[in-house]
Amino acid sequence: MTDEQEPDYRFTLANERTYLAYLRTSLACYAGGLSAVQFLDLGPDRLPAKIIGVVLVTAGIVTTAGAFRRWQQNQAAMRNGGSLPVTYLPLMLAATIGVVGLIGLLFSLWR
Repeated sequence: MTDEQEPDYRFTLANERTYLAYLRTSLACYAGGLSAVQFLDLGPDRLPAKIIGVVLVTAGIVTTAGAFRRWQQNQAAMRNGGSLPVTYLPLMLAATIGVVGLIGLLFSLWR
């Protein structure tokens, strides 16, 4: 017999909403990265735009995978009555978006 119990449905739904918010964020990273490669003109070889695009799409992939892992860990912790695990996903996203914005700003001023 297991000690797992069904968590309050409100917590399960809140966990699901958080998961979906991370998926929307990853979708925005994909769209932003592909748009950067397609539309930014930051030099003759467009290298800065390509770097921004790769960084954003990679952040989207990491966010998609991290969101599912976080959802699983939170669900397991709620079922077992444990503490919710610590995540660095929001910090990674904030740092990535900040660095990409800084790169875009620097290259647009440098041009």
